[in-house]
Order: sequence, then structure tokens, then C-alpha cells
Amino acid sequence: MKLSERVRPISWLKSHAAEIVRDFEENRSPLIVTQNGEAKMVVMDVRTYEEQLETMAFLKLINMGKKEISEGKFQSAEDFFADMEKEESWCIQFSSLSGTLYSSLPRAN
Repeated sequence: MKLSERVRPISWLKSHAAEIVRDFEENRSPLIVTQNGEAKMVVMDVRTYEEQLETMAFLKLINMGKKEISEGKFQSAEDFFADMEKEESWCIQFSSLSGTLYSSLPRAN
């Protein structure tokens, strides 16, 4: 459905609120509400709104990453994986040490 087909005056919104809610169960297209012939607000179902928020958050993360890359704040894939291997090795050593410490603790009877 075209967005232009979902434009309604505020008076229609007031008198058809229940119908609008029912309609959103089948049609997730936003509704444009006008006042004095001028678009004033957008009405949409919660699921669509949440999806848009998630999309915007994801786009912000992408832009932050692009900015960091342009500022030279990144490392090569080779360096990244080398760091991950070091960290994994440390985690394994720590885990082994923790297991040793735990097994040497006195047990309650």
C-alpha cells in the first residue's frame, strides 16, 4: 500500500481509533495524520516501531565503525586474530588454574 493512501485528518483519527488498532494487526503501514491539511504525525504499530529502533541502532554502530576506520582506529585482521589467540590461551590457563584451586578446596561433609 502506498503511503499516500494512509493519510488521514486528525478528526478521522479521533473517531476511528479502535478501527486503526485493528487495522494494524493486518496492515503494518504507518498512518500519516494531518491537521489543517499539513502532516503533523505518524502513527504506527509497536512492532514496526521497535524494528525501526533496532535498525537505527545498527546503523549508528556501522557509522561509528566507519568513523573509527577513517580516524585510523582499527587493527588488521591478522593482529586481531593474534590477540584473540593470546586471550584464548590466557583464558584456558586461567580456567585450568581455577579448576585446580577449586578442586583443592576442602569440601563440606
